[in-house]
Amino acid sequence: MSDDATPTPTKKGGKMKVIIMAAGALVLVGGGVAGGMVAAGMGLGGAHAGPHIDPDAPKLVLRDGQSDDPTVVGKAVGTFQPDPRRYKASYYTMEQPFTSNLRDTDGIAQIALGVSTFYDAKVLDNFKDNEMPIRSAVLETLANQDAFALGTPEGKTALQAKLRDAMNKVLAQKTGYGGIDDVYFTSFIIQ
Repeated sequence: MSDDATPTPTKKGGKMKVIIMAAGALVLVGGGVAGGMVAAGMGLGGAHAGPHIDPDAPKLVLRDGQSDDPTVVGKAVGTFQPDPRRYKASYYTMEQPFTSNLRDTDGIAQIALGVSTFYDAKVLDNFKDNEMPIRSAVLETLANQDAFALGTPEGKTALQAKLRDAMNKVLAQKTGYGGIDDVYFTSFIIQ
């Protein structure tokens, strides 16, 4: 027999085999990546992932018999005002009063403060741990006040909001979140 009688493999059949194997490998790799993303909770492309909730962030404290407000679930601490009918407030009174000169006058203000939060003990614990920088922020805010404005109810209300914002800014810098909802004057003297 001659060598001419044996069939020779064609190049076309070999190329097709390589293409099919490469396509199969791509499908397997792509399926593995997609399965890993779904298992990790990312979905395909991550567009369907829910909001990231920090497990260490403070939690709102519910009043007895109340349920969570679905409109605030997943919102960051300090980005909304919790409903005081649904959530329970905790209070803390700062021991030392504040005395500061007022802007553009010879007058001074002496105030004592308390704060409240609707969040768990983490906020007040962090507040106590960072009381020194918070005191500094309060004094800076107080020193920038006008004596005439502080003599009005509107001026005092505005000062409370400024003090709350200053305290939350310090807490956010030091701990990653604020959580002080209200500031209260326990004494207030302008001379």
